[in-house]
Amino acid sequence: MNFFLKVIKIFPPEAAHSISLNSLNFLYKINLLNIFFKKISKDEIITFANIKFKNRLGTAAGLDKNGDFIDCLGSLGFGFLEVGTVTPVSQQGNNKPRVHRNFKENSIINSLGFNNKGVDYLVKNLKKRKYDGVVGVNIGANKQSVGEKRIKDYLICLEKVHEHADYVTINISSPNTPNLRDLHKEDYLKELLEKINTKSKDLNISKPIFIKISPDENNESVRNILKLINDSSITGIIATNTSIDKSNLMQDNFKTIEGGVSGAPLMKRSTEKISYISSLSKSIPIIGVGGVISKQDFNAKVNAGAGLVQIYTGFVIKGPKIIQEILSI
Repeated sequence: MNFFLKVIKIFPPEAAHSISLNSLNFLYKINLLNIFFKKISKDEIITFANIKFKNRLGTAAGLDKNGDFIDCLGSLGFGFLEVGTVTPVSQQGNNKPRVHRNFKENSIINSLGFNNKGVDYLVKNLKKRKYDGVVGVNIGANKQSVGEKRIKDYLICLEKVHEHADYVTINISSPNTPNLRDLHKEDYLKELLEKINTKSKDLNISKPIFIKISPDENNESVRNILKLINDSSITGIIATNTSIDKSNLMQDNFKTIEGGVSGAPLMKRSTEKISYISSLSKSIPIIGVGGVISKQDFNAKVNAGAGLVQIYTGFVIKGPKIIQEILSI
C-alpha cells in the first residue's frame, strides 16, 4: 500500500483523488478492503450532540463531495462521515488547476469552488448506502446565487437532505465561492439563521445542525457568531474550514496560489479557534478539523475542546493507515 500511495502521487491532484477513492471502492466491492487495511482498534461508543458515535474520528467535507464512497470509507473504521459540500444545482467549480499539494509541508491549497453533482444526486446515494454509521451532510450555495437566492439555496438543501442525514452542516466558510464568508457578518448571519430556524420548525427537524466557520475570523466575530447561535436552532460549530492566510508557509511559490490552505500549516490556527470557542462556552458541541496529520494532532483537538475530530488532508497524504494510527490504543 505504501507503493500504491507513491504511485498515486504521480498523478495530478484531482485525478489522484478520484483514482484513490475508486480503488478503495473497488477493493470494498470485492471484499478485499479490510485485508489491505485491517481494523485493529476498538470502537468506543460516545454520545455527542445526542448522537451515538463508534469513535471520535470522521471525514471532513470535501473528501467525498457526492456521497459516492460512503460504504467503502465507512468500512475503514471511521466513527462518522461528512459528505458534501453539496449545492442545489450541480456545478463544475472554479477553473483548473485548482488543487496544489505541498508534500514538504503536509498541506494542500484548493480553490475548488463547491464542484459537485447537485443535491438530488447526493440524496440518491444517501438513500442506498449500506454503511450504518453516522453520516452528516455539508450544504452550501451555488456560485451564481447572491442575496436572498443564496439563503434560499441553503434552505433547499436542508429540506432535501435532513431526512437522510444524521446531522447537517451549514458551510458559510469556504473561501472559494465569492463573498460566501460575508455570512459570518452579524447582519447576514442573523438573517440566514432566522430563515433556517423557520425552515427547521416547518419541517420539524430535530437532528443537529452545525455551522462551519472560517479560521480567519477574529475573536469579536467568533463571539458574535456564538451569540447568534445561542438564540437559534443551531446545535454547534465545526471549527474550522481552510485558511486564506499563507504567511506561515515556508515555500514562497505556494504563498501566491489562490485558495484555502489545509493540512499541517492550519493546525495551530484551527486549534486556537477551538480553544477560544470552548473558553466562551463549555456546553456548545464542537467538531474540530484542520491540520490533523497524527494522533498527537487529534489529541490536541480533543484537549482543546472538540468532541469529534475530522480529517481530510491527513487522509490524502497518509492514506487509510492514518485512521489506525489515530485510533490505536
